[in-house]
Amino acid sequence: MSDKNYKERNIRKITRNGTSHSVSIPVEFLKKLGWKERRKVVVKLRGKTLTVKDWEPKRKKK
Repeated sequence: MSDKNYKERNIRKITRNGTSHSVSIPVEFLKKLGWKERRKVVVKLRGKTLTVKDWEPKRKKK
């Protein structure tokens, strides 16, 4: 597969779901990360970049 096709395949649209919006994540990325449906993630905005990372619960202090 050419590099151009790979890049074009990973261009996504923002869609509306009720009062929220969503962006689909390529299945290849999900498989590499080991993520499945209903996984909790953290979304951050840094300048003009949107970052999505795995959510980790806060640990209770002993």
